[in-house]
Amino acid sequence: MQTLIIRNETENDFRAVENLTREAFWNVYRPGCLEHFVLHEFRNAPAFVPELDLVMELDGVLIGHVMYVRSAIRKDNGEALPVMTFGPISIAPAYQRQGFGSILLQESMRRAKAMGAGALAITGNIGFYGKSGFVVAKTKGVRYADDPDADYFLIAELTPGFLDGISGTYKDPDGYFVSDEAAEAFDAKFTPKEKLKLPGQLF
Repeated sequence: MQTLIIRNETENDFRAVENLTREAFWNVYRPGCLEHFVLHEFRNAPAFVPELDLVMELDGVLIGHVMYVRSAIRKDNGEALPVMTFGPISIAPAYQRQGFGSILLQESMRRAKAMGAGALAITGNIGFYGKSGFVVAKTKGVRYADDPDADYFLIAELTPGFLDGISGTYKDPDGYFVSDEAAEAFDAKFTPKEKLKLPGQLF
């Protein structure tokens, strides 16, 4: 019988988790990837939520990771409504499309709710995240600052009614966008991999 464990990341996990994240995202959205560098930088950011920095192990083997940060919806009246966002969420390539990502996501969402998060906002595919309760955010009155009509900007209420009557704008937390030059320098510390331009990439 397989043993699946979800636990907090420790400092001893950092390098292995960064490598896992790199493998999971390599050549997916762009030639190479930036996600492992985003993770590396965010661990020391004020918005980072250590309690929701989680790894998944299967029979002692590291196969997944997710991190959360605090963020906010800026309501039209100027008030800030605290929410959270997550990502990158990574599953090792050999274990993808087997349900592990959904298990990790659901457990992390349960823990976020227990910590008092009323809603989660992310950019992603509604085809995947819709199964976990996410909807297109603009249908809840929340606009994405970089693309107000975006269908890929999603939100999920963890507390029912948390977004009732809300009209506002969400902006990605500082740190989610990193320079290509800094990411390139960080990536040079890992085993070289070929960057490929593939169909379906966003950048």
